[in-house]
Amino acid sequence: MEPTTLSTDRLVLRPFVPADEAEVYAAAQDPDIQRWTTVPSPYEHGDAHAFVNEIATNGWREGTAMPFAVRLGAEGPLVASVGVHVRGTGGFASHEIGYWAAKEHRGRGYVTEAVLAVARWAFTELGAARLEWRAEVGNAGSRAVAEKAGFRVEGVLRAGIEQRGTSRDCWVGALLPSDLGLPSRLPYLPAVSGTS
Repeated sequence: MEPTTLSTDRLVLRPFVPADEAEVYAAAQDPDIQRWTTVPSPYEHGDAHAFVNEIATNGWREGTAMPFAVRLGAEGPLVASVGVHVRGTGGFASHEIGYWAAKEHRGRGYVTEAVLAVARWAFTELGAARLEWRAEVGNAGSRAVAEKAGFRVEGVLRAGIEQRGTSRDCWVGALLPSDLGLPSRLPYLPAVSGTS
């Protein structure tokens, strides 16, 4: 996958680069990021180095994970990370979005704005038929962003995510291209209400 840069009215979303290491390290010191995401805990300088120099780069190259550094303008601070993970191949691939926000930049709508930009890109450039969101039950911040971006929460998956060697229940939701007024690569035939 060719690394891509996206932009919104306020934000520039680009692949992570080595110069982002210090800001990634600083953001990941937040106990909430360590609690609710899969970043290592404790989060060391080596973790940030590996993420920006290896994990993010390899994900883009292999087309399995495309994380974006979300900045307030081209030269502004790192406010968030939003990424798409691809599981499977071809018509059977599934696309899942994940994100975190730097503590000092929460509550301003940056993550919702970035999630919508990445979702449009996933539908139009990756050919995603469905963009899935998962978060451990109780992660109210992640759920609020997902719902503001238009994701429909579909339920709870028992043992639906793994967090540091433990299976945990998670909320699951999805966004479809039609939710954003975009065409889908596949026709969609929803179930008739009242049938199982």
